[in-house]
Amino acid sequence: MKKILLLSDTHSYLDAQILKFVKQADEVWHAGDIGDLKVTDAIKSLKPLKAVYGNIDDATARLEFPLDYKFTVEEVSVWITHIGGYPNKYNQRIKAEIEQDPPKIFISGHSHILKVQYDKKLNLLHLNPGAAGKHGFHKVRTMLRFTIDEAQIKDMEIIELAKRV
Repeated sequence: MKKILLLSDTHSYLDAQILKFVKQADEVWHAGDIGDLKVTDAIKSLKPLKAVYGNIDDATARLEFPLDYKFTVEEVSVWITHIGGYPNKYNQRIKAEIEQDPPKIFISGHSHILKVQYDKKLNLLHLNPGAAGKHGFHKVRTMLRFTIDEAQIKDMEIIELAKRV
């Protein structure tokens, strides 16, 4: 069993509120737009991190993190990418591949809009944790927390952080 903290779009911002949830997780997943790598360095100093780079990330981040990260946790296949779209509106770059070989969980960031949506056609769970940083149009900073236990995804929680100011 693994407790996962999923965040995205930190845009160089990390505070004690985020770190409190990092410490409670077994693994942290970051869906891109990291910004300053001090964010991922701080997370990695506390917990294992799986991350992808986003459109605002520089060459240093792109050397450290991939565009797409595919892996399996317990018995659940996962695909994380920053700009991936969502059910019925997947990004053209990934559309054919996700339809041919869908993961059990597909994660993207970029929109700053928290979304938990089941894709009945592809039989996958789409997750977008919203934005944990302060940059962007979102009003409330958000993350997701859940548990993977063998083949089950359970205990899904929306974490609302302080309002963005």
